[in-house]
Amino acid sequence: LSKAERISEAINREKKKRKSRKKGKKSFAEEKEEKKMGLRLRLRLPHKSSPRTPSYLLLCVLALSFFSFTALLLYKVDDFVAQTKTLAGHNLEPTPWHVFPRKSFSEATKRSQAYRILQCSYFSCPYNSVVQPKSLLSDSGSGRRTQQPQCPDVFRWIHRDLEPWAKTGVTKEHLDNAKANAAFRVVILSGKLYVDLYYACVQSRMMFTIWGILQLLNKYPGMVPDVDMMFDCMDKPIINKTEHNSFPVPLFRYCTNEAHLDIPFPDWSFWGWSETNLRPWEEEFGDIKKGSRRSSWNSKQPRAYWKGNPDVVSPIRMELMKCNHSRLWGAQIMRQNWEEEAKGGFEQSKLSNQCNHRYKIYAEGYAWSVSLKYILSCGSMTLIISPEYEDFFSRGLLPKENYWPVSPTDLCRSIKHAVDWGNANPSDAERIGKRGQAYMESISMNRVYDYMFHLISEYAKLQKFKPEKPSSAKEVCAGSLLCFAEQKERELLEKSRVVVPSLDRPCKLPVADRNRLERLIQQKKKSIEDGRYMEMARSTERGSR
Repeated sequence: LSKAERISEAINREKKKRKSRKKGKKSFAEEKEEKKMGLRLRLRLPHKSSPRTPSYLLLCVLALSFFSFTALLLYKVDDFVAQTKTLAGHNLEPTPWHVFPRKSFSEATKRSQAYRILQCSYFSCPYNSVVQPKSLLSDSGSGRRTQQPQCPDVFRWIHRDLEPWAKTGVTKEHLDNAKANAAFRVVILSGKLYVDLYYACVQSRMMFTIWGILQLLNKYPGMVPDVDMMFDCMDKPIINKTEHNSFPVPLFRYCTNEAHLDIPFPDWSFWGWSETNLRPWEEEFGDIKKGSRRSSWNSKQPRAYWKGNPDVVSPIRMELMKCNHSRLWGAQIMRQNWEEEAKGGFEQSKLSNQCNHRYKIYAEGYAWSVSLKYILSCGSMTLIISPEYEDFFSRGLLPKENYWPVSPTDLCRSIKHAVDWGNANPSDAERIGKRGQAYMESISMNRVYDYMFHLISEYAKLQKFKPEKPSSAKEVCAGSLLCFAEQKERELLEKSRVVVPSLDRPCKLPVADRNRLERLIQQKKKSIEDGRYMEMARSTERGSR
């Protein structure tokens, strides 16, 4: 090779060496940059050459917004639920005129309770929850009878109960005044039921009362008029006649008396009473009547029997406890402990097992008591201790006809007199007992619904305004009410459900006859007074021996 070629070859070899050296060994600047990069990674410092992309920042903003919105929504829902009043008693205070312990709820968590309130209150009634079968509303359709049976005489009291508004009618001002003493408001519009809640009712009274009104709408679809009614659910009537004489206040409740204007309405227990294990009325009556036939009159114990709770601010019941002496007063008086009964499954409080005595005593509690209809159902001669209050059906009872009146004065001696008379006149005593039972059998659920229908219809005729749904009222249907019910309540409510509309029209309401009722009232008073004179004469005769 020439000298020039050797030099060129040497240069090429040197270039190849340099290239291979660059591949195997990094430069000082490169090593320094790599060290800086490692330090940034360890310290999690942002790399100058690779800033966060705008899309990653947008995702963070969206996530933060979503969580903030969710938190705000949950807060609003909780606040909304905390203000939603329910038929079960959520967010309702006890009535201030009759205070009782607040109801406790068994929901597992606050969230599940909130879900239940929302579901039951707003999503349980279908859009068209009322079906109005036109064929059932005509006299010629579907076999509906044109002939209406006459209602029992006790229905005449409807006219008397509504008499205070016969001249003036019922105005919105009347309702505004009644609201101060109402626990809830019932508005019926085109067959739909709306309820406005003001105060809680003790136990499940409100739920079962409203259920009863729903069943009335099912039984007579399209027949119940639009109406606006105020209800109280406690025992004592409070609309005093003297205080409200110039401006009577229409308030419905379960009982009334001569001194008050409260309008009596069938009580909740006709559809069941879950807290005392009472079934719907017709089922309970049938069982009691069957129990009464297990023994003949002569084989029944010749004593008067009472079992109940005296600890309800009832002077008459406390006095009755002193009469518990079979030989001295002819009475067996037993204290009822409902808490213990509930623990034992109510085995010792079955009403069908309490018809083994010839005589059964009725004593009012804090006021009127639902126990009257069950006591009369036994067929024993019922001893009614001079009642201060009356419900819708008790006004049809006649002394010495289907019950025996007992004086609260010298109570034990009055009971003893009734027992002695009955044992001396067994056929007459048995006859009185059977008549009392027959009277309660005549108060069937058909008659209960008829009474409700006529009472609401006659009241609606007095309204001087067109009923409207209050802004705070909610629609109530079977689904929404059952949604709130506990298992035991639901079982009773389902048993009393009206599944098929009635093919028969309600019974025919008797015309108003004030004189006839006055004669009946005077007749009852005279019969009671005659009984007192006979009792006093018997007592005097014994004392002179």
